[in-house]
Amino acid sequence: MVTAAQLAQFPNVTTRIVERRPGRLEIGQADGIQARSVETFQAFGFAEELTAEAYWITEMNFWKPNPEDPTRIFRSGRAVDDETGDISEFRHLIVNQARVLDHFAKFMANSPARMKPDYGYEFRGLEVADEGEYPVTVTLAHTSGENEGQERTIRAKYVLGGDGARSKVRESIGCTMKGNQANHAWGVMDVLANTDFPDIRTKCAIQSGSGGSILLIPREGGYLFRMYVDLGEVEADNKRAIRSTTIDEIIAHANAIMHPYSLDVRSVAWHSVYEVGHRLTDRFDDVLLEEIGTRTPRVFIAGDACHTHSAKAGQGMNVSMQDAFNLGWKLGHVLDGRAPESLLSTYSAERQVVAKDLIDFDKKWSTMMAMKPEEFDDPSELENFYVQTAEFPAGFMTEYAPSMLTAEAAHQDLATGFPVGKRFKSANVVRICDTNPLHLGHQARADGRWRIYVFADEAPAGAPSSATEFAKWLDTAPDSPLTATPEGADRDAWFDVKVVYQQDHRNVDINAVPPVFKPQVGPFQLTNLEKVYGALPDEDIFDARGLSRTGVVVVVRPDQYVANVLPLTATDELAAFFSPILLNCAPVREAAGSRQS
Repeated sequence: MVTAAQLAQFPNVTTRIVERRPGRLEIGQADGIQARSVETFQAFGFAEELTAEAYWITEMNFWKPNPEDPTRIFRSGRAVDDETGDISEFRHLIVNQARVLDHFAKFMANSPARMKPDYGYEFRGLEVADEGEYPVTVTLAHTSGENEGQERTIRAKYVLGGDGARSKVRESIGCTMKGNQANHAWGVMDVLANTDFPDIRTKCAIQSGSGGSILLIPREGGYLFRMYVDLGEVEADNKRAIRSTTIDEIIAHANAIMHPYSLDVRSVAWHSVYEVGHRLTDRFDDVLLEEIGTRTPRVFIAGDACHTHSAKAGQGMNVSMQDAFNLGWKLGHVLDGRAPESLLSTYSAERQVVAKDLIDFDKKWSTMMAMKPEEFDDPSELENFYVQTAEFPAGFMTEYAPSMLTAEAAHQDLATGFPVGKRFKSANVVRICDTNPLHLGHQARADGRWRIYVFADEAPAGAPSSATEFAKWLDTAPDSPLTATPEGADRDAWFDVKVVYQQDHRNVDINAVPPVFKPQVGPFQLTNLEKVYGALPDEDIFDARGLSRTGVVVVVRPDQYVANVLPLTATDELAAFFSPILLNCAPVREAAGSRQS
């Protein structure tokens, strides 16, 4: 759904999303929404609406056996989520997966391509030909209605399988999941209950003296909550027995762990039993490892089809959405004729590293959650790990290595707060035209455009300066990346260029601002004045993000990751960076032609 929503921004690209269910998902099993995901929702335009209906996690409490009576648990500590606000301005949320999909479906339907899912189709198989405009042949089957069971053949340029841990798309391209089971079982239940446990509406990690743990996660709505209940070690030759654990047995385990508190379950919305497993594919596309560099991929997989792990770190849906966001704009650029097919090889290269880091983290977290209190070297080890690693589960430790999309950090000292390869961390500025204080990063939408942020030197707008010279080059030079924009399209159709001056709004003459920062757009070619910003006197973005007062250019990918940091004078470096990425850029037309041949 995320990839399709991103591709819906490209009206020249025909995309179909097929789903085996007969209609929309009504109740999902994933619910934890990390701050990076909410940041992504902001780009798709629904972060505020979803935040309003969600449960907000602001604190996690830790319960352990009481030293005076180990049969009873007591609250041993509290950990505030992002206490200083340094990680993100967005909240850690709990909201049902089905509602997330609803918002993406709404965004998709209102996008230029006016896309909607095709429900009631099941993937049966695919074949990839060596040539042809539509080399992938996909076989689908109707799963409901009067045509149930009938097959249908589709031809496509590219295919993405987001079809879960038992992915048939993964199987069709010869990928296998490698990893292991931890032989430790958990019961999970969403319930409505009365209880005297005082933290029932607060996220908690509960460890009992008898052995056994609970991860408690309140749900939206004020009453529902989820419990991951430790069922203990699983005998390798008797897995069927643990999988048949009843809901009554799960509730009994929960009551034993929570003593002296009790849980009177009145309604069970959903429950399941699972064993922790950590598995990863060796590639996220159909290009064999020995074929890398000889051809570009045609078939991709994402999410649980690529990586599986425990649910207790709240990473499954979150990391999967970032897989999808990473791939969506790349497919859009290639299919829209903006970029060469080589761009698509970066998907597997970038996201497999992230998945491996995730599995390594989750192995540590899920192991600690299953440990008995006496097995810890330090009684506060679990709390300390939660606090010290908070940036990872929040989704902000991803750092893409240098590639055709991410430059070497040769000029990182000019913008220490925008590390190359990491997500663009927003900060407050003031918009000059209407004097509104705004988060700069929140003005970027998931529209498939590259962002070029120009942080000006100390000279005022219009005065002779490095910023003025850079603006002139960007607007008029034959090697400017803006020359790739198709004739007849708005000047900012492919690039969103913004400027931030060091002065506040009272000291910026908007009429003196170079025209590249005030493009004429739309059918009436009206001047867009909303790309010009100033610094806030009491919250200067130059200080907050370590930006050089001599000026700096920060290039940001369509998926919000910093691609390059350059001085204002480095126009040759900027042109060279975009040359292999843009097919229509003037300096690389000859090279692009040879690449396509």
